[in-house]
Amino acid sequence: MSADKETILTIEHVVKQFPVSNGCLLTACNDVSLSLYQGETLGIVGESGCGKSTLVKLIMQLHATTSGAICFQGEDLTKLKGERMRQSRRHIQMVFQDPSQAFNPKMKIKNILCEPLRNFNLIKDRDTGKKAEELLRMVELPEDFADRYPSNMSGGQRQRIGIARALALEPEILVCDEATSALDVSVQKKIIELLVRIQREKNLSMIFICHDLALVSQISHRIAVMYLGNIVEVLAGDMLNEAKHPYTKALLQAVFPVTKKEGTVVRPLEGEIPSPLDLPPGCPFQSRCPESIAKCRQEKPVLEELWPGHSAACHLLKR
Repeated sequence: MSADKETILTIEHVVKQFPVSNGCLLTACNDVSLSLYQGETLGIVGESGCGKSTLVKLIMQLHATTSGAICFQGEDLTKLKGERMRQSRRHIQMVFQDPSQAFNPKMKIKNILCEPLRNFNLIKDRDTGKKAEELLRMVELPEDFADRYPSNMSGGQRQRIGIARALALEPEILVCDEATSALDVSVQKKIIELLVRIQREKNLSMIFICHDLALVSQISHRIAVMYLGNIVEVLAGDMLNEAKHPYTKALLQAVFPVTKKEGTVVRPLEGEIPSPLDLPPGCPFQSRCPESIAKCRQEKPVLEELWPGHSAACHLLKR
């Protein structure tokens, strides 16, 4: 995705800390800066606990930032309150990880789909059935599903309902937080194909959170790699094998290939992740990096552009 595309969302030096026992602070996001372009899919990957979901909740205004700015089309969302904050939520909608927990089981599908529209007084009761059928067609489900309940549907069908509900308000940005991880592999493929089609038709911008490196590289224009609350590398989705940061390379080496070729070695990422309550000085990855040098233990590297479209935070790349 070229830099001349319109920037729709900017995350500027965002920090999120949570108070814990004994007066300590847990830093979930540490000086995170990212941009999202119009019509782009930005993938965010990293191990559990790296801060991906916290970053998403900050974007969705489910958590308040400790510091930094999150700007949608130039307006800082972190400064909004009350009705202005509520109205801003129309522009960024979310598809949740577990569709079985995302809906009220006592509501019919047509009411689930049209609930966001009712919240903003954008639909009348008499139009609910027609609008629900339109949304069902968009996600390739039969119109008669409108009178079903979530329990009468498969996991893949429920996730399609989740996508339709998120798109009911016609947002500019769709956030998918592990939206395919609870589904069978064959169903994942169909959901990804659906998201790609809808994005192309509506020129949506998407943020796609995922653990599956192969999957995220297929759907994303760019990929941001997170480790212990830090962005350590950003690169094009189709250039994942050109990764330069030791952590990104370690993640790639830990992936089991579907068909193992002779000589292929799978190297699990070794070492324990440091406690976010007691981070060591210097590079956050230093304790697990086999190539770390003295500078890595003394000075934290900053995210710097290696060449257009590819940035990394690593002292080793400057030697």
